[in-house]
Amino acid sequence: MSLLDLSKPLAIGGDHAGFEYKTQLVNYLRDIKGVALRDFGTYSADSVDYPDFAHPVANAVESGEYGFGILICGSANGVAISANKHPKIRAAL
Repeated sequence: MSLLDLSKPLAIGGDHAGFEYKTQLVNYLRDIKGVALRDFGTYSADSVDYPDFAHPVANAVESGEYGFGILICGSANGVAISANKHPKIRAAL
């Protein structure tokens, strides 16, 4: 089994600190590269808690429905720690 299953859609999510970058990345991947993905939020720059978005992305990848995930936050440490709480997930900066 490959670590990155590119035959499945990708899951992406992040907190308010990563909102602008995530939005640009989602648009790039969808519009230019034609990548199938699901954006798990956040959907604005309003303050949120990063685990509310990291865990759904990790769950989606862990379930096998999505081939891999991208998590974006201010430092990336918080979302990586949250995702790594899932037994089948390995998140790194």
